[in-house]
Amino acid sequence: MQTSKDLQNQLRSIDRKSYPAYKSLRGSYQFPDFVLNIDHVQGDPFAAPSHISVSVQGQRAGFPDYCIRDELTRNALADYLTRRFYEQVGRFTFKAKGSGKSGLISVTHCGQEVLRRSACEVTEKGIISRFSVGFPANGRTINARELEKILFDYIPACVQKSFSYKNLDAGEVKSAIELAEDQAYIRAQLKERNLAAFVADSSILPRESGISQRPMKSSVPFTSPDSLRITMNLPHKGAVTGMGIKNGITLIVGGGYHGKSTLLNALELGVYNHIAGDGREYVITDETALKLRSEDGRFIKDVDISLFINDLPNKKDTHSFSTEDASGSTSQAAGIVEGMEAGSRVFLLDEDTSATNFMVRDAFMQRVVSPDKEPITPFLSRAQAIYEKAGISTILVAGSSGAFFHIADTVLQMDNYRPVDITEKAKKMCADFPLPDEPAKDFAMPESSRIMTVDKTKLPGRRDYRSGAVKNDGQQRLKVKVQGKDGFVLGKQTVDLRYIEQLTDTEQTAALGLLLKYAVEHLVDGKKTLGEIAEYLGAQLDKKGLSVFAEGGYIPGGYAIPRVQEIYSCLNRYRRG
Repeated sequence: MQTSKDLQNQLRSIDRKSYPAYKSLRGSYQFPDFVLNIDHVQGDPFAAPSHISVSVQGQRAGFPDYCIRDELTRNALADYLTRRFYEQVGRFTFKAKGSGKSGLISVTHCGQEVLRRSACEVTEKGIISRFSVGFPANGRTINARELEKILFDYIPACVQKSFSYKNLDAGEVKSAIELAEDQAYIRAQLKERNLAAFVADSSILPRESGISQRPMKSSVPFTSPDSLRITMNLPHKGAVTGMGIKNGITLIVGGGYHGKSTLLNALELGVYNHIAGDGREYVITDETALKLRSEDGRFIKDVDISLFINDLPNKKDTHSFSTEDASGSTSQAAGIVEGMEAGSRVFLLDEDTSATNFMVRDAFMQRVVSPDKEPITPFLSRAQAIYEKAGISTILVAGSSGAFFHIADTVLQMDNYRPVDITEKAKKMCADFPLPDEPAKDFAMPESSRIMTVDKTKLPGRRDYRSGAVKNDGQQRLKVKVQGKDGFVLGKQTVDLRYIEQLTDTEQTAALGLLLKYAVEHLVDGKKTLGEIAEYLGAQLDKKGLSVFAEGGYIPGGYAIPRVQEIYSCLNRYRRG
């Protein structure tokens, strides 16, 4: 390994040369407190910035054993350190001057959720931090003196203040670790106590705005109804009271703007841990919970939606249903079946974003259109069997149809952001408003062995640089272009993830692009099922992380590991699959 002095000499030797000379810097350099790795060098000052990483040995970082004793604590520490490093780097970015992206120092900006990210990994051996730097230039001429400032002054200062335990607030570090352990305890208790979710008293659920996930100031703190209040005795915080949402069917009702959707939104993001001060630190949902909605126009391939839709007038087979342009009802039926396949134990639905004809048929409509003329068995008629026979609970927000009161095990009325348990009252009222008898067909678990296929002759192949010909020889190299949180382009195919509402970070979308690219290039063979591919990807993520899916085994910063539910959702929306 070269030394920092070697790097300094190399910088001085290429100063004022043409920009491509920067590529000679690739490699690892031993600094006094860390190893600096120049992993990738940008082609010019206007291109995507260069990839840099620093490695700090565990002994030098000096973190106590309680911070690194297991995966949970290491992930919590990595999240804390990423946020600290981001703050420190903010003092130096663009202080070095030049053309284009010269002087940029870019570190992952974490949101309110704690995610496993490639930006920082903590192991028993030490810490690896990955970030980007815009190598300075004047025009396209190297300005090595400005890069020397970044590599020898700015980055060492940030590393020292971010990754050395003695320079951090020990109380903050301890609080971050203990919060993660308390959250994990609640998540384990959900299974022990037959709960779908827990919402602690005094939680702040409303968000600051549509573009900010910070807690809203002066909002009404959450207070559990007495009938649903339980106590969690957490390992560090001690006794915490709150609302336990039991498995089964929970209905959330109330007037407009009283907090129904706010509660549901907190529950759908309760699959992730949240940082201290978020207000939802102790809002914990079953980690497999899946938010569902209708998606007009989505792609569906070989999904058994016969649980909900049968006897179509065009005689189309709903046991293996495919369409390039789904209706609201077929898309929602497919989403539920795909969620079952993905192993979800809780479904979250909002009547406002659901297909009305999929959710319920009122008495008048049943009289006008007889059951033998209606191919849709509504969700209302299936929800109880989905819980009793498939073990999947439902939490549903309803604002217009009273039919759902008849199937609910628990009914919550939101009143000025405070939940009121009106289950008994609702059950008594149901007797005065009976549902018409419309027996559903027998429940049968959907059957699926969907084979994921790709026409590789239509994928970009490797170019023979001697002849200029493109060869489709099974060695395709697809490119991924991330389009924010809403999706990405793989090759020429757009994967639309706008309605996957539990994706909370662009870095998760970037990781899904990487995973789908790997699946198409290495796993899709006309034999493996979609489920087998999704489970393989999820298992490899848990064991080895994202680097196993990257070309050459190198992964830069800018990726966050998604749940297996989102992996399934992504594979299901790839139109070549």
